[in-house]
Amino acid sequence: MAGDGESDVQMLELKSIIGFNGKVSAGLKVHPDRQHIIYPLGNVVIIEDIQTKKQRYLNGHTNDVSCLAISKSGKYIASGQVTHMGFKADLIIWNYETNDIYCRLSLHKVKVQSLAFSPNDLYLLSLGGQDDGSVVIWDVKAKQSICGSQAALKSAGMTYCVAYSNSNDNIFVTGGDRTLRVWELDRGNRKIRPTDCTMGQLKRVVTSIEVSENDQFFYCGTTSGDVLKVSVEKQLFRHYGPAKNKYSKGITALALVKTDEMLVGAGDGTVALIKGDTFKKVKSVKIADAGAITSIALRGNGHQFFVGTENAQTYRFNFAEFTYNLISTCHSNPVNDIVFPFGSSDLFATCSENDIRVWHGSKEMLRISVPNITCHAIDFMRDGRSIISAWNDGKIRAFLPESGRLHYCIEDAHNKGVTAIAATSDCKRIVSGGGEGQVRVWKIGSESQKMVDAMKEHKGSVSCIKVHKNDTECISASSDGTCIIWDLIRFVRNQVIFANTLFKCVFYHPGGMQLITSGTDRKIGYWGCIDGAQIREVEGSKSGSINGMDIASDGKYFVTGSKDRLIKVWDYKEAEVTHVGIGHSGFINRLKICPNQKIIVSVSHDGAILCWDYPF
Repeated sequence: MAGDGESDVQMLELKSIIGFNGKVSAGLKVHPDRQHIIYPLGNVVIIEDIQTKKQRYLNGHTNDVSCLAISKSGKYIASGQVTHMGFKADLIIWNYETNDIYCRLSLHKVKVQSLAFSPNDLYLLSLGGQDDGSVVIWDVKAKQSICGSQAALKSAGMTYCVAYSNSNDNIFVTGGDRTLRVWELDRGNRKIRPTDCTMGQLKRVVTSIEVSENDQFFYCGTTSGDVLKVSVEKQLFRHYGPAKNKYSKGITALALVKTDEMLVGAGDGTVALIKGDTFKKVKSVKIADAGAITSIALRGNGHQFFVGTENAQTYRFNFAEFTYNLISTCHSNPVNDIVFPFGSSDLFATCSENDIRVWHGSKEMLRISVPNITCHAIDFMRDGRSIISAWNDGKIRAFLPESGRLHYCIEDAHNKGVTAIAATSDCKRIVSGGGEGQVRVWKIGSESQKMVDAMKEHKGSVSCIKVHKNDTECISASSDGTCIIWDLIRFVRNQVIFANTLFKCVFYHPGGMQLITSGTDRKIGYWGCIDGAQIREVEGSKSGSINGMDIASDGKYFVTGSKDRLIKVWDYKEAEVTHVGIGHSGFINRLKICPNQKIIVSVSHDGAILCWDYPF
């Protein structure tokens, strides 16, 4: 490809990442230096300074990170990943100081479920997922496995979690579905020997384990919403509680505090402090809209602690007052679109399943929630008075950008969901595209919204609509392999472009005489507006479709984002790549250059939003 193999392709500077995978159990950690939090996002592990918010990234996994562990000294971080069926999933030990890979270990099939370091950093314990079911001890210094064993009896279910003793490098605990075992490592004979805990009549599914500081007992959180207390030495079940008012949707996170009290997080968003053998509730607070609490991480002795939730939100709690404040939020589902208001570069809006969010830098300013429905596309009206959005229930919804209130809603705009939307610059009309292939024009009055015309030519869903700057024509790209230029005065087809691809994006060059398209054939096409003839075609990506594209307002450069997770900046005239951005861990869905050409914002399938410095 032109310019791609040459040495003058430079790297894009990544400014910041907005994102956190809250679905990873105990994925949010505080480093022993008390200055950094560590969390996963897609296939990257992010180390963030608590005070300055400066981020470092650990890149090395080929798929989503599924578990994290930090050694007691803080020297190493271990992370495991998932992979495709039939393949082995890697686990990586990272050097914390230098951010590089200390060693890459591979034994478990499909998924690494849980990890734990021994107290003196001698060993790493890893547990395989559902398709693997084995527990393995690794020698950290020698970078190789010592021994392994099946994690549970054949009669028991899956094992979910592991925990190491706090002082003895040879003792650890595993727990899961009707299984709870204390293991001892015999280093001389390279064997690990399990002892099943005597549970009597009690049947529980253990999802989290914490070992007390003096190593006498360990505590387990269960899906039944209670906590078990078991002796390490005698492997005997001692107590469980609370007997009544168990935690709704199970206990999903546990942390022990120095004062013999315990913090628990529940599936309904409750964070509580409990103590004693009866596990009596001392303090409790329920976080609204958070989903399940998946991580509780103590900072130091726990005067402050951090909570991570399933809906990708992180909170900082004050232990004494038991108050909390939101530190960061992001989308927990794929982000489908990103858009800047006309002439403003400070704010941008993104949309996903269930919601639209307006951001200022990396801070969320506004969230507009529409539960259980996916928003496919958004646009700001030119006057900035409303955000228009396309939803998969076939409705076009317009919201007020300050309050997020619903301004108006066009029912049954398209019968297979609205998939693309654009507004004219005079703010009087909206052009929308649907899953059935129709392009419809709507007249927007102060009181009413009515359909002016429906243009039926496309056979597949409409993926992108752009209105010409003079408002007299628009172009729609479709998955049927055509782009059609429509006359917005007579509502007829002016020109059609055919290509052997599912078109994803189309843009007018700011000059207004040329078009640029991209799609699943990995090609970028230049076309003439008047005759629809192809001017040139370049290969835009080595693998995967080009899902996102945007042209700078001066028309000199454009950017593309594709399924290969790379962002490329192109010279428009030369059709050559000038810069490449590496940092996304999911497929890139859309990207935009801000109006003042300072930053590029890209959004991806794993819910992440990345901000890059615009190089020119």
